[in-house]
Amino acid sequence: MAATTSDYKEPTYGNWRVPRAAGLGNFGAIGTGIILVGLVLGITSFAIWNLFVGLGVMGVFVIVLLLLTIKDKHGQTVVDRVGTRAAFARSRRKGTNLYRSGPLGVTDWGMFQLPGIAAKSRLYEFKDSYNRLFAMLHMPTTSHFTVIFSTEPDGASLVDPEQVDAWVSNWGGWISALGDEAGIEAASVTVETAPDSGYRLRNEVTMNIDDNAPDIAKKMLHEVIRTYPEGSATVRAWITLTFNATMRSGSRKREPQEVAKDLASRLPGLSQRLQATGAGIARPMAAQELCEVVRVAYDPPAALVIDEAHASGHPVELTWGEVGPSGAQTNWENYRHEGAYSASWTMTGAPRGSVHANVLSKLLAPHGDVDRKRVTLLYRPMNSARAAQLVERDQNNANVRITSGTRPSARALVDARSAAQTASEEAQGAGLVNFGLVVTATVNGLDRLPDAVAAIEQTSGAARLLLRRAYGAQDTAFAASLPIGLVLPKHVLLPSEIREAL
Repeated sequence: MAATTSDYKEPTYGNWRVPRAAGLGNFGAIGTGIILVGLVLGITSFAIWNLFVGLGVMGVFVIVLLLLTIKDKHGQTVVDRVGTRAAFARSRRKGTNLYRSGPLGVTDWGMFQLPGIAAKSRLYEFKDSYNRLFAMLHMPTTSHFTVIFSTEPDGASLVDPEQVDAWVSNWGGWISALGDEAGIEAASVTVETAPDSGYRLRNEVTMNIDDNAPDIAKKMLHEVIRTYPEGSATVRAWITLTFNATMRSGSRKREPQEVAKDLASRLPGLSQRLQATGAGIARPMAAQELCEVVRVAYDPPAALVIDEAHASGHPVELTWGEVGPSGAQTNWENYRHEGAYSASWTMTGAPRGSVHANVLSKLLAPHGDVDRKRVTLLYRPMNSARAAQLVERDQNNANVRITSGTRPSARALVDARSAAQTASEEAQGAGLVNFGLVVTATVNGLDRLPDAVAAIEQTSGAARLLLRRAYGAQDTAFAASLPIGLVLPKHVLLPSEIREAL
């Protein structure tokens, strides 16, 4: 019998782009404007006064240009780094990097509310059209409403590569379809790995042991209960969707009850379509479950108490005003909350070139040097009208950078081809999504934090990601990694249009 060969070829993924404004050479719109203004003022000064005054004026503009446009590998300018240092120093002088809550704290009503940008969030609970409870978070500062799905991913172990490719394709289609959802603002996927307490396994096995079973079988099961949790880890995943209070631009803001009534009829369809993406059974998270997840994130030892209570059949009752830490301190490189220490990173560069579907597997996998790890992918879908305008403008800007000089660089040529490919795919119906990534590593002791940092930086290199420590903003990055649907661009003071033009 002749051996048959498979024609399967593992696909690759890539062509991630950061849209750039048009300008002279590598300078953006603001950099080009500084050059033109500097030349005009330099020539005017030379005409009115003398050569040295004109050169001095132009020299000042050259220094300003370098400070605003020359960036490091993470896209940070000198002004950005100095500004971050100054802002953190000011925060430390005022004591705003310290947080105290509870009866002896400074929060209203003596509650343990969340710190930082999530402090004003409010939690509601409603029922969808399938009569399932779902939690809905309201962020008054940005007029956002968030719902969370708890998923049970199937995993890629012992799964045919064709099935994995189908999952990736369906996930891309699900994300792309979000751009047509009314009122959608953002989405995120959070994967958390943590030590297994063993209480759930003990409860499951104990309840199913047959009294008439052989003694050797009972001893084996009891040994499994005693030894299996040592060194094992649990992996959980959540998907969050964040909606605007307004259905469309210019319409009135809706009340939480109105938003909940609208989402109640849409959640079943969204959760059903998730099953085809490899997410497994997706169901809306109830308010109590969300409270437990956030509480454990800020106070990891609480996981043992909560698991033990569930295993013994005692219900856990937490409110949203009890999930925050009693004390927290934001340091330049880490974040201390309760008795734990965390370090967070943000993605500044997607993998270059083409990658396979398992590129993030090492980053997502449990690690012995990290007690609790969260990897959160942040998505901001675009509707088809805005996506078409953006890709066309990006393609025109790429072509301008090629034609603005006599000898365009190889990177500029590749950039133009990439922009053209993106525009072509969008014209054929593909969706456009802005995305980012936040990684948080938590340990129970400060002495273990350097090992955790080394583990994250090593695995991020294997994932071909460019990560930057969230210096001076560790508390904000920690909150962004939680499955609570924070949309960080809506909380910054500098508009995104100005940042992209630099």
